[in-house]
Amino acid sequence: MLQQAFNGLVGGAFYALLALGLSVIFGMLGVVNFAHGAFYMLGAFGAYVLLSSYGLNFWIALVVVPPALGLLGVVLERLFIRRLTGLDPLYNFLFTFGLALILQDLVRRQYGVQSQPYPRPPALSGSVDLGLFDYPTYQVFVLALSVLVCVAVWLVLARTRIGMVVRAATERPELTRALGIDVGRWVTPVFGFGIALAGLAGVLAAPMRAVNPLMGADLIIVVFAVVVIGGLGSLFGSVAAGFAIGLVSALGNLYVPALSQTLVFILMAAVLLWRPAGLFGREEAL
Repeated sequence: MLQQAFNGLVGGAFYALLALGLSVIFGMLGVVNFAHGAFYMLGAFGAYVLLSSYGLNFWIALVVVPPALGLLGVVLERLFIRRLTGLDPLYNFLFTFGLALILQDLVRRQYGVQSQPYPRPPALSGSVDLGLFDYPTYQVFVLALSVLVCVAVWLVLARTRIGMVVRAATERPELTRALGIDVGRWVTPVFGFGIALAGLAGVLAAPMRAVNPLMGADLIIVVFAVVVIGGLGSLFGSVAAGFAIGLVSALGNLYVPALSQTLVFILMAAVLLWRPAGLFGREEAL
């Protein structure tokens, strides 16, 4: 049970990173970024391309790919998403949905539908003795790095002036504007940052999961459920719900495998019936 719980925390690490980026984007722009899973997929393929075409290893990909995807997100926000901001939110949803399909088909056209192998870095091979059981070193690294990133983001948001402005603009944009802060100037870098988090999750997933064009589509629905459970626009809620859902899903696979695929959505329905704004959301956000 403890080993399965640890598996759940590792899976929750990916949910937390993706949900954090998705929540930041939604809170700041009010955009449900359906292309988030596609950028997660691009992160994994970015690591694969750097290794297969240029011989650059995992560590270089970990440093290069997330900022590169963040820059791509900045360009997309400036060229397309910003033009749709004043319109019905449905337009941005349709745009990001179409963008996800385009990115998936471009990668599928270039690399096919077969999963591409990506080796684990030699420095993280083997296992770590956790006392009661041995656990793969790479999974321990993924969990530790994800927690470190989430804590670092929290420290920046909670302890710096820039972070406080971004947090205020994310969680209460109208009130932030009323205080004389130009929320618009923060939109572009925050959108890029959210995309970079998706890219980071993709790079971390490459040695663990099948690198294929649909890997993001298989994950994004669960991530949306995580964000809803945590509370739309709540950064802490997204991270907490990400790890919690990973843990619940893993234990569900162990004890109630027949419900393992739907357990997260059952939990989402229960949370929404109890608190329509999510566990850590605010009712006025609705």
